[in-house]
Amino acid sequence: MELRIAGTANDSIVDGPGIRFTVFTQGCPHNCEGCHNPQTHDFNGGTVIDTDEILEKIKGNPLLDGVTFSGGEPFCQAEALAYLGRQIKVLGLDVVTYTGYTFEKLLSKRDKNHWGELLETTDFLIDGQFILAQKDWNIKFRGSSNQRYIDCKASLEAGTAIECEP
Repeated sequence: MELRIAGTANDSIVDGPGIRFTVFTQGCPHNCEGCHNPQTHDFNGGTVIDTDEILEKIKGNPLLDGVTFSGGEPFCQAEALAYLGRQIKVLGLDVVTYTGYTFEKLLSKRDKNHWGELLETTDFLIDGQFILAQKDWNIKFRGSSNQRYIDCKASLEAGTAIECEP
């Protein structure tokens, strides 16, 4: 399955707990002021890659604790990322997904464009747009204080966002 990406990081320690392989998706509708990855906004930019190629790179790093889907906006390519996420889970790795949408918005549209499938393969969700006026260097794995670190599995079972500590 094809995925349009801005790039990858083989051994990130800033995109979730532990050592992570990070996939930076290409294309984002949010255009947050002060975005850390503004080069990922253009839906026509980046490179098209097969998810199996990404999976092989992940398999090639035995030190990984998990994989992070960042952006751009991962939910704009939810079908391909859900497919990749299921393969990652077989490897025993966890999945962190960043999104500019709130959990509540994703849940209300879970049948749209495979959003529910990506939520189901995500262990931890960092939700909410980056808000420059709320930038906070003291919170782990988030850029602004409005963003939440959510236990996605527990939240799906409860039908409401359940925050947790990274």
